[in-house]
Amino acid sequence: MHGSMSTFKELGKLKLENLRIKAEIRTEVGKGSSRRMRRIGFFPGIVYGNGEPQKIKVDHNNMLRCLQDPEFYSNILTLEIESSEEKVFLKSLSRHPSKKQILHVDFQRINEDAEISIKVPIKLINEDKCIGVRMGGGVVSRLLNEVEILCLPKNLPASIDIDIENIEAGQSIPIGELNLPEGVRIATLAKGGDPSISVVRVSTPKGAMEEEDAEITSADSSVEDSQEGNNSDSG
Repeated sequence: MHGSMSTFKELGKLKLENLRIKAEIRTEVGKGSSRRMRRIGFFPGIVYGNGEPQKIKVDHNNMLRCLQDPEFYSNILTLEIESSEEKVFLKSLSRHPSKKQILHVDFQRINEDAEISIKVPIKLINEDKCIGVRMGGGVVSRLLNEVEILCLPKNLPASIDIDIENIEAGQSIPIGELNLPEGVRIATLAKGGDPSISVVRVSTPKGAMEEEDAEITSADSSVEDSQEGNNSDSG
């Protein structure tokens, strides 16, 4: 028992370390300075918000390790700039197209009293119990893997959870009907976006669709035959 508790504490400590970035103040600019930075294990970045943008150089290996944790992308981070610390979130990231190399990063400073705009993952709950899959033979289709939200830093959720247990085959959940945590808004809807855009759908199995089409065709033929018979009788 003691060993498992110790392991749990170590994992918790590792999670916190994955949300902590080490950086230094950057004074040089230009391609030449970027090359020199990379030779000593750093890459350029900028911190925005709450004042003037701050140029920084970030520890490359430290950042690579942090990026392996999915929670890094949608969490409040601690940015260590030499002897000071700031609360930030990841604004944008640029990677090399073919190498395992980070080219540039932008962070946004946190103001506890101001809303932040950040993308968080969508998490499906009760996917294994979904009626449309178990009873209707449907297939769950994720149409969005993440969604941009607006909220105060204290209200930032780890994910937007969607319970799909009672979703039947052929049904979908639109973005306007998501059950959001308190204090959280969908960014696109706040800007007047379409609330009917589907986030997840339980697709109807192909065989059932073909049967349904055949039934509709058969029904249409019956209606046409009935109409022709009536026309003959009246003639």
